[in-house]
Amino acid sequence: MKLVTAGEMRALEAQTFAAGTTQAALMETAGRAVAVAVAERLGAVRARRILVLVGPGNNGGDGLVAARHLHGFGAEVVVYLLTRRNDDDSNLQAVRQLGIETLEASSDVTPAFDEALARADVVIDAVLGTGRQRPLEGVIASVFEKLKAQQAPLFAVDLPTGVDADSGAVDPHAASADMTLTLGFSKIGLHVLPGAAYAGEVKVLDIGLDPELGETVTTELLTRDWAQAALPERPAESNKGTYGRVLIVAGSASYTGAAVLSALGALRAGAGLVTIAAIAPVRAAAGALLPEATFLPLPEREGAIDEAAGDLIARALPAYDALLIGPGLGQAPGTQAVVRGLLTSPAVEPMPVVLDADALNALARQPGWQDEIRCRAVLTPHPGELARLMHSSAAEVQKERLAMARRCAAEWRQTVILKGAHTVIAHPDGQALISPFANALLATAGTGDVLAGAISGLMGQGIDPFSAAGLGVYLHGAAAEQYSEDYGPSGLLASELGAAIARAAARLRRGD
Repeated sequence: MKLVTAGEMRALEAQTFAAGTTQAALMETAGRAVAVAVAERLGAVRARRILVLVGPGNNGGDGLVAARHLHGFGAEVVVYLLTRRNDDDSNLQAVRQLGIETLEASSDVTPAFDEALARADVVIDAVLGTGRQRPLEGVIASVFEKLKAQQAPLFAVDLPTGVDADSGAVDPHAASADMTLTLGFSKIGLHVLPGAAYAGEVKVLDIGLDPELGETVTTELLTRDWAQAALPERPAESNKGTYGRVLIVAGSASYTGAAVLSALGALRAGAGLVTIAAIAPVRAAAGALLPEATFLPLPEREGAIDEAAGDLIARALPAYDALLIGPGLGQAPGTQAVVRGLLTSPAVEPMPVVLDADALNALARQPGWQDEIRCRAVLTPHPGELARLMHSSAAEVQKERLAMARRCAAEWRQTVILKGAHTVIAHPDGQALISPFANALLATAGTGDVLAGAISGLMGQGIDPFSAAGLGVYLHGAAAEQYSEDYGPSGLLASELGAAIARAAARLRRGD
C-alpha cells in the first residue's frame, strides 16, 4: 500500500487536473465514495441519523457531497458548518436545495449542535483532513472536545482532524476515529504513532486517480500481499545448501543467550545451515539449547572475543552466504576492534551483512565508519542506537522516525531498520517501508536478536537486503500479532518467537 505526504497528494491531484479531470468532478467522486463506504460499513443507512461536520476547504466539500448522497440513500442527515462557506459554493447549495438541515457555528458551539450530536447515530468528520496547518482552536477545538465523549461511531474523511498527515503528530483536541476513509492514497500519518492510534480502521477509497501515479511514491506500508510476494520459494528437490549458510558472530560471557536467539531466528526463517562464531561459554550454552547449530570456535579474552578472532572469521567467510554481527558481543575494546576490522576487510565485500546491537555501538565510536565499511549492510538500530550513530538523542530520532531513517540510509548508503512501534525500513535510494504492527509483546529482551537472525536467514536464501529487511520485520510483527490472539498483550518469550515466525510464514504461504 503506497503512503503519501500531504504535499505528495497535492502534487498527484495537480497531475490529475492537468490530465483533464476537474476539481469538482474529483470532489464528486470522493464524496460519493465516502457515502458508499459509510453505508457499506453500517449495513444500511435508511432512517439512520448522520451528523456531517464540514470544514472550510476541500475536505468540507467532500463532506457536503457525502451528505447529499447519504440523504439520497435514505439517511436523516444534518450538516454542521464549523466555518462559513461561500454562498456560491455549489455543493452547499445542492445540500440546501435538497432540504437537508444545515446548521452553522458562530464563535462557539451552538445548542443546536449539542442536540444534533446527542441524536446522531453516526458522525462524519469532514473538517480539515490534510489541510491542518496550525493547532486546533476556537469552535473546532470545542466541537472535537465534545466528540471525545460521544458514543456514536466517528468516520474521518481522508484524515482525522488534528492528525498530521506527514508525521502522525496529534493535536490535544483531536478525537479518535473508528474508521478513516482516506482518499486516493493513504497518508503516512495514519500509519505511525501517535496518529495510527487515532485513525481506527483505515480504508483507502478509489477516487479515480490514475494508478500509475503511485509509481512515483516512495513510501509503502508493509502488507500481507507484499510479504507473500517476497517469501522465498521452497522447492521439494533441495538440500541445506539450497537455503543458504549463515554465519553469526554473537555472544559474550554475560550474554550467551543472544547468539542462541539469533541462530534460532535464522533457522526459523528458513536458513539451511547456521554457524555460531563464539567463545567457549557461548558455544556451551548454544550447544545445549540449539543442537541444530554448528560452531566456529573463537579465542576469548576476559569473557569476550579476543582481537585475534578477526582473522579466523575472515578466513571462514567464503563458505557462507550471509553474515550477522553484533547480538550480545559486549563492548570490550578487542571485540570492537574485531567488528571494525571485519567490516573493512575485503572478505566481507561479496556478502550481505546484518549489523545489530554491539556492532552498531562499535561503529558509533569510529568517526567516518560509513566511508570505510566494504559490505552491503542492513543496520538494525533501536532509537537509542540510532541516536548514538547520529550523535543525537533518542527523543530527536523518535520525533521524525521516517525522516531520520531515510536520512541515515542515504548518508550511509546502507539499508536502515529503525525498530520500534511501526518499524521503518529505509533504502539508500529513498524508498521506505513502514510496518503495520505496534505490539507490546515485542517489548521484551531478546526479540531484536531474533529479528536480526531472521533477516540474515532470509538474506542467506538469496533475498536482497532491503526486501529481506522488510520481510523479516513483517514476519516478526505478524508472529507477535498471532501470539497475542491466544495469550494477550504480555508473556511472549524471545525463545518462542522463532517458532512463531515460522508459523507466520506458513500462514502466508497458505494464504490464511
